[in-house]
Amino acid sequence: MRRWTRETFLPIRNLRHRLIATSLVVVALPITMVAVLLVFQERDAILSEKEDKLFALTRILDADLGPGFDAIVAERAPGARDRATALKVLAERLSPIADRVAAADPGVGVGYYSRKLDAIVTYGPNAEYGNTIGLPIAADHPGRKVMESGEARIETGLLVRGSILNAMLPLVRDGKVIGYAWANETTEAIGLQQRVIVLAVGVTSLFGLVVAFGVVWWMSRGLSQEVDVIVDGLEVMQTDLRHRIPPLRDELGDIVRAINGMAKALSDARSLTENILASIADGIVAVDRGGVVTALNPAAEALYGKTAEAAIGRSYRELFASSMPHSALLETLESGRARIGITLDFRRDDRSLKLDVSSSVLRDGDGKPIGAVVVLKDVSERDRLMNQVMRADRLAGLGELTAGIAHEIRNPLTSIRGFLQYLQECESPEEWRRYGPMIIREVDSLNHIVGELLAFGRPRPPQIDRLHVDDLIKEVAFLARGKSDAPIELKLAADLPVMEGDRESLKQAILNLLINAIQAIPAAGTVEVSAEAVADQMIVRVSDDGVGIPPDNIRKIFDPFFSTKASGTGLGLAMVHRIVDAHGGEISVESLPDVGTTIELRLPLTRPAAETPT
Repeated sequence: MRRWTRETFLPIRNLRHRLIATSLVVVALPITMVAVLLVFQERDAILSEKEDKLFALTRILDADLGPGFDAIVAERAPGARDRATALKVLAERLSPIADRVAAADPGVGVGYYSRKLDAIVTYGPNAEYGNTIGLPIAADHPGRKVMESGEARIETGLLVRGSILNAMLPLVRDGKVIGYAWANETTEAIGLQQRVIVLAVGVTSLFGLVVAFGVVWWMSRGLSQEVDVIVDGLEVMQTDLRHRIPPLRDELGDIVRAINGMAKALSDARSLTENILASIADGIVAVDRGGVVTALNPAAEALYGKTAEAAIGRSYRELFASSMPHSALLETLESGRARIGITLDFRRDDRSLKLDVSSSVLRDGDGKPIGAVVVLKDVSERDRLMNQVMRADRLAGLGELTAGIAHEIRNPLTSIRGFLQYLQECESPEEWRRYGPMIIREVDSLNHIVGELLAFGRPRPPQIDRLHVDDLIKEVAFLARGKSDAPIELKLAADLPVMEGDRESLKQAILNLLINAIQAIPAAGTVEVSAEAVADQMIVRVSDDGVGIPPDNIRKIFDPFFSTKASGTGLGLAMVHRIVDAHGGEISVESLPDVGTTIELRLPLTRPAAETPT
């Protein structure tokens, strides 16, 4: 579909000519409208004046007729009964009247029509239309409607005289319509008067347009000269923002001051931007939509080993893509998607650097893409320090783990040693039978600790399958009820979707949480398990109204061998955390002492596809 704009109707490029054309249109439109309005008003006024005049003439004819046609015939030819005699008598009596009325207004035709005789009695001026005396009007002549309805009419059209404006007045005597009188004028005469008026209005309008054109031409000349000063100044400012446009007067002067102010502000902003870019330690490179470098700050110059003068105006792909096999900048330029926090290896000379790369789309003030920009942050030193910190954390964790293992194993070993020392000096078989089972229990305890430690240290790969969480929770709740009489309430949302996960691992994780919750509640306490699907996650919550967890211990509960229970190994919640991590989920804890604890698992409904390097 074609879009209509101002240039469609005014295809003029020159400002002065456009001002002239626009002004003329603005001036010509009201002048033309006034002229047309005057022509139509004058036409209506002429027609109204003609109608009033013609009806006035018919009323004169009505008054001059006297008592009527029959009275005139009875007075002039007593006893006459034939139509011809009546017509002759009426014509002799009324023709002078019609001629006198017609002579008073040249171009007008007047006359009488007798309904009884069904004939024209007279038609003045009779010298021109006397031959119509005695003729009847046509059956569809509007005069018959006047005689039938008794109402005056004005008609325009082809009648006896031709194309006329005809006013017809019914002649009423003694309450009866005896005929009608008419007065008419040709439409040609009326049209001539209208054309004279139209010509006068047209000449006046044309004169007004000529005067307006002269005034607009003179005023636009001075205005266009001042506008040219602004245009020339703006062209210079495209390359030199320090240039200033000379001051002008009136509103154009305000525009010039605003332009000069914006140029100064833009110059200051550009200087500030350049200073900021020069001061930033991260490398910044910008390209246009074609991949041509438009900006390169000093940090990027040092990183790439190229100066801004050598890089700006050249293709980014040709200059730098070989140094970085994966280019986030080019990917953003092609796809329009930002890339945030990508870690890439960057080779330069004989060094290999680790860079944190972020790229985004550059847009203009209207939000349209004009290119892309990339920020390159050298994180080699940061990674080296982080590796040292992680190594220290691992060593510290290993120390804590070793201390925990030693603590858990020392107690059973101490008991076994004590029993054996006692039995070494005892010769009674009864004592051996009494303390032998205790030694076996302590050995089983050691075996249990080692088994959990092995399971924690060497977790099996998750066996992913599609499962119903509600069925799994019901099964786990049944198993947990076998270990305690504590009430377990299930609040499972209806129509829970099927999710992907390791059934046995999740079963173990939820069972551990339920056992911990049962052990934390008093005799009258309650454990609640709920499940719902939100977006693409399955949310499982295990809540209890038990003793709660002290704030100082909340961050330690997932550490191996941390337990506040005398018989606990401290590996249960650590295993839960590992299982949730293996499923790509999250675990969170909310607890208040003497109020209760809620542990929430957020598990993805589907396993993410294996990530491939880009």
